[in-house]
Amino acid sequence: MSDSQNSNTYEIKLPLFEGPFDLLLFFIERDELDIYDIPIAKVTSDFLDYLHQLETMNVEVASEFILVAATLMRIKAKMLLPRPVLDEEGNEIDPREELVKHLLEYKKYKSVIQELNSLESNRLDREQRGNLLKEIKKLSQSIDVEAEMQDLDLYKLMKVFQKVLKRYEFDQSRPTHQVVQYPYTISTQKDYLIHRLHNSPNHRISFSSLVEEKPEKILVIYNFLAILELLQLGTITLHIGEGFNNFWVEKLEEEKIPD
Repeated sequence: MSDSQNSNTYEIKLPLFEGPFDLLLFFIERDELDIYDIPIAKVTSDFLDYLHQLETMNVEVASEFILVAATLMRIKAKMLLPRPVLDEEGNEIDPREELVKHLLEYKKYKSVIQELNSLESNRLDREQRGNLLKEIKKLSQSIDVEAEMQDLDLYKLMKVFQKVLKRYEFDQSRPTHQVVQYPYTISTQKDYLIHRLHNSPNHRISFSSLVEEKPEKILVIYNFLAILELLQLGTITLHIGEGFNNFWVEKLEEEKIPD
């Protein structure tokens, strides 16, 4: 099959095909083929190309499509055999006969279904007419508040009260999520570090001393991110210090101290 034919094959919406026979009928109607004399080689090729396209698009191929594909290949193989299969009367059996029978059956039911869908759509568009006063009276009889009140007793009231309490307790115990805005930013911590380095001996401080000043987890994270940005800007340099995960931060050049 040429590239142009392949492109024409897939200029369709995949959800249109509700099953493998729907797809086969599409090929037959598209190419104006004789359903009683199906060119099995061409239809098999188109069918397999379509399944390959589904796999390329990562669409899961249903088992019924795979079964029909195997059936088409089996029919194609039988038609290539030099010795035809004969029936009891000696007549040649067409391997496509069973497939044609299923296609005709499917086509018949499909036409009926389309007609029923049309009737259903038309019926849904209609509004039933009725007697408004009669309908209101019928509703009032089915919803008799006084009759319902007569059926109430202390046990039923307690059951309702218990359900309300359980629902209230459930609502109160639901987990709540609170968003906390921390009073830190990377920009402010960068300015703070530059101040600290400017006022520290030899313009250097250890990271552990920053943690000890205010051992707050989120502040440690912001200070570390600020150090990384200053390091990227070439404002500071790092020296490995003593102790586990400790290092020294040293200012490389004179920075303008923010007011």
